[in-house]
Amino acid sequence: MGKVVRITKGSNGWGTFLEVTPTEEKKYVVSITGGGIHPVAQKIADLLEVPARDGFKEKIAPEEMIIAVVDCGGTLRCGVYPKMGVKTIDLHPISPSGPLAKFINESNFISGITEENIVLLEDGAQTAPELTQTVSEEPKAAKPVVEAVAAEPQKSSSPMDLITNLGKAIGKIVNIFYQGGRESIDIVLKNILPFMTFISIMVGIINYTGIGNVLATAVKPLAGNLAGLVILSIICALPVLSPILGPGAVIAQVVGVLIGVEIGKGTIPASYALPALFAINSQVGCDFAPVALTLAEADELTVESGVPAMLFSRLITGPIAVVVGWLLSFGLY
Repeated sequence: MGKVVRITKGSNGWGTFLEVTPTEEKKYVVSITGGGIHPVAQKIADLLEVPARDGFKEKIAPEEMIIAVVDCGGTLRCGVYPKMGVKTIDLHPISPSGPLAKFINESNFISGITEENIVLLEDGAQTAPELTQTVSEEPKAAKPVVEAVAAEPQKSSSPMDLITNLGKAIGKIVNIFYQGGRESIDIVLKNILPFMTFISIMVGIINYTGIGNVLATAVKPLAGNLAGLVILSIICALPVLSPILGPGAVIAQVVGVLIGVEIGKGTIPASYALPALFAINSQVGCDFAPVALTLAEADELTVESGVPAMLFSRLITGPIAVVVGWLLSFGLY
């Protein structure tokens, strides 16, 4: 049996541990972190004696991935690879969240990982059994039930059958609404309320400490005029920075709260709210580009060319979006 590496969740992370070993098909440790191959991914690859690949520069098929290393702040990437059946570790200490959270479980995901959480087990050590089945697997016991239902003779139509079918149809519609309501509440509890709490804390810190006045003095030359916002959008869209600023949109949230507070105080004109929104979000999606191309089953050459093309295109579309936002802001305030 080949080498086995155990990765344990971080001190503030989620999950338990994952054990990985290379096979004939699974032969790469993939880093999708926006800054080359992360040291965590490199250490796992070194211990397993397999290559580490940069997911931003190369296309690696999911079936060839031993494990995926991501730096998602809890939006989408943390659930993409678990959905594809790839064990995933997140460098940030997050719990399952985002639209693909239902695919995340303790058998395919842990978070808050550092190099200290990675150890090499002895050759031949037996790995822990899988905790859950893959999402695509269907229970074998369900098949006879379906066949039994299908084998029932059809009854002749009657007024009672019409009422029964009508009741079933209404029940199905009610269940759809019920499920939609349940998922809406789940999204509110897991995503919207934490975000509102974060914004409230940021506004409180800015107002209480007076740091807002200091930052406003530094930001106003950029946020208080069109030329400054264009420069800010170019800075956020730099190919070196945009994949790093993207995960979790933390930078955009902090700057957005700061600018919003200053607009509320009257320090920055309200007419710059819309162009400022585009200026601080020029990097949006840049960290997700290689993942999206992988999901689209793009060719390797497409991935190698498409990711840099998208990153550099933001240097053009970012400032244009700011100018368009500035033009559309006339008459809004």
